Amino acid sequence: MTANPDAIDHVHMARALQLAALGRNSTAPNPTVGCVLLDATGVVAGEGWHQRAGQPHAEVLALRGAAIRARGGTAYVTLEPCSHYGRTPPCADALIEAGLRRVVAAMQDPNPRVAGDGLRKLEAAGIVTVIGVLEREARELNRGFVARMSRGRPWVTVKLGSSADGRTALADGSSQWITSESARADVQRLRARASAIVTGIGTALADDPALTVRDRTLDLGGRVPLRVVLDSRGRFEPGLQLARDGLPTLVFSSKAGVQSLAHLAEARPAALQFEPMPADSAGQIDLDAMLRRLAALECNEVLVEAGPRLAGSFLAAGLADEIVLYIAPTILGDTAQPAFALPRPLRALSERPQYSYHDVRQVGADLRLTLRPVETRS
Repeated sequence: MTANPDAIDHVHMARALQLAALGRNSTAPNPTVGCVLLDATGVVAGEGWHQRAGQPHAEVLALRGAAIRARGGTAYVTLEPCSHYGRTPPCADALIEAGLRRVVAAMQDPNPRVAGDGLRKLEAAGIVTVIGVLEREARELNRGFVARMSRGRPWVTVKLGSSADGRTALADGSSQWITSESARADVQRLRARASAIVTGIGTALADDPALTVRDRTLDLGGRVPLRVVLDSRGRFEPGLQLARDGLPTLVFSSKAGVQSLAHLAEARPAALQFEPMPADSAGQIDLDAMLRRLAALECNEVLVEAGPRLAGSFLAAGLADEIVLYIAPTILGDTAQPAFALPRPLRALSERPQYSYHDVRQVGADLRLTLRPVETRS
C-alpha cells in the first residue's frame, strides 16, 4: 500500500540524493540514482549509487552493504526501482527478496517501461511505498533523463561567454579570451555532464574547437560526449580537430550536403559520421528534428556551444531549457558580435523571450548567470 512520508524521510532522502549526484557525469544514458537502506531499528545499514551504465544499480549496491540487516528495513531511493530486465535484473525484485518492509522513492520513473510498475510490484509483495519525497530535487538531478523520456528530446543548455555589454567576439570574430580561465574551467563541468555538445559549422571553421572534457578530475566513467556539428550546406573540412582526433563526431547536414561530403567517406575515421537531417523553413537544420534524433541516440543532456545565430535559433524555437552565460567585467562596444542573433527582429517587447534567474554566482573574475524560461517545461 502507499503511505504518507514520515518526518525523518526527508533526511535520508537528502543523503540518497547526495549519493546519486556522485554519478551525475558517468551514468548516461541511465539516470543517476542513490539509495540508503535502514535496518528494522532505523539505523543506516547500507548505501549505494549507480556509478555507470551496465554496472549494478544503487539498490543492489546498498543491499550488498546491508546484507541480512535489510530484512524488515526501509529503502530510500531517488528514483522508482526498476521493474524490467535491461543490462541488469529488476531492482524491485531484489528489494522484495531482501524482505524490506518499506520503500520510499523520490519520484516515479518516467521511463514508459517502468512508469509505476516498480512501485506496484513492491506493493503487491506487501511492501509499504511512499512516493514524492524531495521530488523536485530528484527531477532536477535527472533533468536530462526526464526530458528524454517524457517529451522525446534531451535537456538543452545553451552556453555563452560575453562581455558586460553582451558581446561575444570582436567584429572580426576574435573571442579568445573574453572570459577568465576560471570560467573556462567551469565550462568543463558543463561538458562533462552533457551527452552531446552541439556547435555550428561557422564556429567549427572559425575556432577549430576540440569540444572535449579536458579536466581529468571529472569522472565520466569511460564515457565520451558526442560532438555534433550542424552544417546545412556541407562545408565540413577534413582538417578540423573534430575530424582528426578519432573521438565521436556526428555531422548533420542536408541530403545535398551529405552528398557533397561523400569524398570524405573513405578517408574519415570511423568515429566521424555524416547524417542527413531535414531543414526548417529557412533552409537551416531543423533543430527539433535534430534533438529528437539525439534522443533516439540516448542523449540525455545537450550542451550548445555556438555562435550568436545558432544560439538565437535555439531561443527563438523555444528549445533552450537553460542558458548559462559567463559575463566578463569588460566592454567590447557596439561593433562587436552580440550574444544572440534572433532569426527575425522582435516587433514588440511582448514577443521577447523571458527568463528567470535560476542561479547567479561569481566564477573567478566573471559572473555566471543561469537562466531558465519563465514557462518551464517538463
